[in-house]
Amino acid sequence: MAERPVLELVGTIRHDGDGGVLDDLETVRGANRWLQHQPGLPAAVTGGFVVDEELREAVVGVRRAARALFARAVSPAPPSPADAHHLLPADKALALLNAAAAREPVAPQLRWPAEGPPAAGLLSTEDDPGVRLVAALARDAVDFLSGPQREHLRACHAPRCVRYFVKSHGRQEWCKPSCGNRARVARHYERTRGTAGGVGPPAVAE
Repeated sequence: MAERPVLELVGTIRHDGDGGVLDDLETVRGANRWLQHQPGLPAAVTGGFVVDEELREAVVGVRRAARALFARAVSPAPPSPADAHHLLPADKALALLNAAAAREPVAPQLRWPAEGPPAAGLLSTEDDPGVRLVAALARDAVDFLSGPQREHLRACHAPRCVRYFVKSHGRQEWCKPSCGNRARVARHYERTRGTAGGVGPPAVAE
């Protein structure tokens, strides 16, 4: 099941499985590849255009703002270590996110088919799909951070992991089972270190 757009966007900063960090949006090619796999965005936003460097930088700006505000949301717990030492100040992140969301003027519309329940949508007069993309990502960040899911947002602190995730149950500590396995192995190694001749903890599959 796909996550909402802002979580997918924030997740483009991820670990490489070996202690490093990968950025899926580091290049225009990578940004295009990522966009093609985002079913959570409206078809009018994702279809029929190619990301250029200017648009890539705008999307990365929304991500940077969202990650700074995610760090604020999980506080006083520590943020993701991927960018903990160069986060935007919260006021600048808010200004950037709100400005991005305002790039596309939209109006709420009620749709109510003859068969089925009513549903809300947005009417846009913006023709540029790049503007619509940036605004849609920013609006989803606004919706997420102002909604109830924010209270369940966590940064995963398993060894090597740099992901943010939304807790799906009360005892969840890690973003996925493999992270929980790595964390348990690391804890066991710390408890028994010195009794096994300095051998490091065993590898755990991703």
